[in-house]
Amino acid sequence: MVGRRGLLEVTREIIRTRHMALRTEQAYVQWIRRYIAFHGRRHPRDLGAPAVEAFLSHLAVERKVGSATQNQALQALLFLYRQVLSTDLPWLENVTRAPRPTRLPVVLSRAEVKAVLAQLDGLPWLVAGVLYGSGLRLMEALRLRVKDLDLERGEVMVRNGKGAKDRASVLPAALTVPLRGHLSRLHAKFIEDRRRGIRVAMPDAMGRKKPGAAQSWGWQFVFPAADPWTDTRTGLSTQYHLHEKVVQRAVQQAVRKAGITRPASCHTFRHCFATHLLEDGYDIRTLQELLGHADVSTTMLYTHVTNKGARGVRSPLDRESAPG
Repeated sequence: MVGRRGLLEVTREIIRTRHMALRTEQAYVQWIRRYIAFHGRRHPRDLGAPAVEAFLSHLAVERKVGSATQNQALQALLFLYRQVLSTDLPWLENVTRAPRPTRLPVVLSRAEVKAVLAQLDGLPWLVAGVLYGSGLRLMEALRLRVKDLDLERGEVMVRNGKGAKDRASVLPAALTVPLRGHLSRLHAKFIEDRRRGIRVAMPDAMGRKKPGAAQSWGWQFVFPAADPWTDTRTGLSTQYHLHEKVVQRAVQQAVRKAGITRPASCHTFRHCFATHLLEDGYDIRTLQELLGHADVSTTMLYTHVTNKGARGVRSPLDRESAPG
């Protein structure tokens, strides 16, 4: 039996055993905490499907959360009951579902993308170039290792992306020279860091399986943080990747400076990558593979925001206004 004090510890342990992402662990733990607090600190073992339904409905009705947020809470509680407490919940039929809005992604024109990139420099500029040029998610770009780049073939490998899948994407030729210069400077720093005993953070159990890999060039982050941190578990000086907020803040400032009023963000570059490739005539299946979408219907969303859609149609008012 899992005691109240040890519940979250056991949850973390099971999540880590399954090699789930740290962000998933953090999200699941906070939802479990909120669920317990909502029911007056009662142990989840003493609750059941009606309690889960009440909590999820509360999120939708009282807290006004979106469908994605409500679904994340549901997945956390299903994990708690099935994997931690070994209890199957009956189908949750009485949950008030949060509405799932149908929104088209924000897509910038090529000129607007160029204007935003012109307001960036340093690592944020290089990261943004990979986001737009390769269609990567922000964390996929920040987690890139040196060994994942093939500058000769113009290819980048995304390891353990969304859904724990690997995929290859294009590496733009326009970034070849900047990346070579960046990696050259990074290698000089790597030599000094290795002399000081600094190790790069390794995924899952790789550090134990290949103890020397943490101080090898291929495993270094392409976009490392400015300074190493002390790993609280090992006490060793460890190099992590650049924090996502550094890039997010830089892009937000660049969007404002470029005079763009739409809510563009780092993820907008990925939307632009997909939309602009469709406008260039690339087929939807190729785009699906580059983006790593499990379902082509997700990729099809971009057909609604290309210039071949509404913006490619000539308004009848323009036709009437045309000179004789």
